[in-house]
Amino acid sequence: MSIWAKISLLIARLTKGGEQLSNIFLKLKTPPEKTAGFTIAVIALSAKMAKADGIVKTEEINAFRQVFHIPKNEEKNASRVFNLAHRDVAGFEIYARKIYKMLYSNSKILEDLLEGLLHIATSDGSYHPSENIFIDEVAKIFKLNEATLLTLKSRYIPEQIPNPFVVLGVTPSWDISSIKRKWKKLVRENHPDKLSARGLPPEALSLANSRLSKINHAWETINKARTLV
Repeated sequence: MSIWAKISLLIARLTKGGEQLSNIFLKLKTPPEKTAGFTIAVIALSAKMAKADGIVKTEEINAFRQVFHIPKNEEKNASRVFNLAHRDVAGFEIYARKIYKMLYSNSKILEDLLEGLLHIATSDGSYHPSENIFIDEVAKIFKLNEATLLTLKSRYIPEQIPNPFVVLGVTPSWDISSIKRKWKKLVRENHPDKLSARGLPPEALSLANSRLSKINHAWETINKARTLV
């Protein structure tokens, strides 16, 4: 049975029994089922993110589709999970904790997921205080440090001029050679082949390309400023 067939069956049982979506994890015991559980948790967490400011906008739904790949023939099942998450009385924390439990040893994928949530949050051109609280709490659950969180935010928060040093995760005290090495490291890590190896779907490469563009612009800004000194 495929992951999506399993998800469809689980959702049908929940709907019939009138249960909350968060109860689904009580039914997931074996590795194949846990894989389905991870997919459900990611969709549900994204749905909670989209609703964090009180209303789900079309831009946020489209942003979700850009970041998290859903097979065309399974969009109906994904929409059911998304809509059930809206109505679920459980908080977003339960889904974030389930994801962390599955991925605690792979911080890079957790960073990718948080970046996807930031993409959804800012897709309507604004960043609501409640969305910021949501992002901060998920980062805390994922055990991502403050520097990483600040770096990710600097790439997305609208109406905020990105600090090139923060974007690269360096400080002005670094010499230009060290900054260049960090820039090259980030470029390698965000190469499409690397991202595919981390499980990022082809549909999400536009997000990766935007990230890479900001990384390169940050380096160019710093390098130009240092050259002029």
